[in-house]
Amino acid sequence: EVQLVESGGGMVQPGGSLRLSCAASGFTFSSYDMSWVRQAPGQGPEWVSSINTGGNKYYADSVKGRFTISRDNAKNTVYLQMNSLKPEDTAVYYCNAVTGVRGYWGQGTQVTVSS
Repeated sequence: EVQLVESGGGMVQPGGSLRLSCAASGFTFSSYDMSWVRQAPGQGPEWVSSINTGGNKYYADSVKGRFTISRDNAKNTVYLQMNSLKPEDTAVYYCNAVTGVRGYWGQGTQVTVSS
């Protein structure tokens, strides 16, 4: 059974940090490009960051310089280190795995940035 399980979300004050994790199972993790996508209340999905199988990293302009994506193929886990968080980063963050035409999604983890 394929699973992507996100964790690490929560409530943090503006300027704070959180580290999201996404643990994968049921597929060959190292063969998949991994991404984080978020959805704020009442808004459509927004791509945040991706890391491909070669370790190349890509970021949305809105998070560049504040967020860092990484992956540990030995642990089948992708991470998103989020620093200098802003209220506009509040959203449900989803983990996505893609290879070719096959893709999987996690259930999401809530991140709330508020004073």
